[in-house]
Amino acid sequence: MSGFIDFHVHSGPSLMPRHHDDHEIRSVVEGAGVERFVLKAHEGSTAERATLVGGGAIGSIVLNSPVGGANPDAVAVASQLGARVIWMPTISAEAHIRGSGRPETSVHQHLTFKPVPVCPDGVLLEEWYDVLDLVARDDLVLASGHIAIDEAVEVFTEARRRGVQRFLVNHPLLGPLGWRREHFAVLAELGAYIEVGVLADHVEVGVTGHTATSVIAAGYPEELLIFGSDLGHRSFPDADPGIADWVAAAEPLLGTRKLDRIMTANGEELLS
Repeated sequence: MSGFIDFHVHSGPSLMPRHHDDHEIRSVVEGAGVERFVLKAHEGSTAERATLVGGGAIGSIVLNSPVGGANPDAVAVASQLGARVIWMPTISAEAHIRGSGRPETSVHQHLTFKPVPVCPDGVLLEEWYDVLDLVARDDLVLASGHIAIDEAVEVFTEARRRGVQRFLVNHPLLGPLGWRREHFAVLAELGAYIEVGVLADHVEVGVTGHTATSVIAAGYPEELLIFGSDLGHRSFPDADPGIADWVAAAEPLLGTRKLDRIMTANGEELLS
C-alpha cells in the first residue's frame, strides 16, 4: 500500500501507540504493508518526528489550541520542516467538544483542549485566511479534522477561492459532525477527498446496520475516496491486524480494483 494512511502519535501516555516509540513506528507500519503514511498528533506538529522516523513517513500539524489554533506561523514552520497535511481543529473543534461523552469520541476522553472557533454563526473567521493562504502557497493538503461538515464546506469553499487545491474530509459520518446526504454533492463539487477506514467502521456512525465505508462508497465518486487508518490509539488494533482486518471486510464490499485504488492511487494523487 502506498497512499494516505494516518497513524496517530501522542505525547500523553494514555494515548500513546501501544509499544511503539518513534524509532519503531516505521517498522510497525511498513510491516503492515504500508509504504507511505502520515503521522498525526492532536497536540501539534509531527514534522520533526516524521524526519526522525524516515522512510515513507510524512509530517502534519493539527491546529488545536496548543499551537494557537489559526496560527499561520505554526503552519509556515511545519511546512518548512516538511509537513504536507494541515488539519483543522480536532479536539478543539466545537463539534468535537459538543460531542464529548459520545461513543465516537470516547478514545479522546482524557485529552481536552480549549475551543478553537472556525465558523461561528456559519461564517468563517477572517483569522483563518492567512492559514489558508499558506496552505495554497505551499500546495498542502487541508484536512477537516473534527469540525462540523457544514463548517468544512464553508472552509473549503473559501480555501478553494484562495487557491487551495487539496482537500480531505475526515470520518464525516461521526455523529457530532452533522453529516447529511446532500453534503456528498457539495464536497464532490469542491473536489474533496473523503476518508474511509478503520476508525469510522469501528465506532457508532448513526447509520444502523451499515458501516461508514459502505455508506460513503455508495454515495461518493471512487476517485475521491481515500483510506485513513486512524490507528495508533491503545483502544484500537495495532497497524498490521487493524489494516488487514479492515481490508478483508472491505474487499467483498468494494471489489479488488476499487479497494486498490482507494489504498494506493488516490493517496498518491492527494499527497503528490
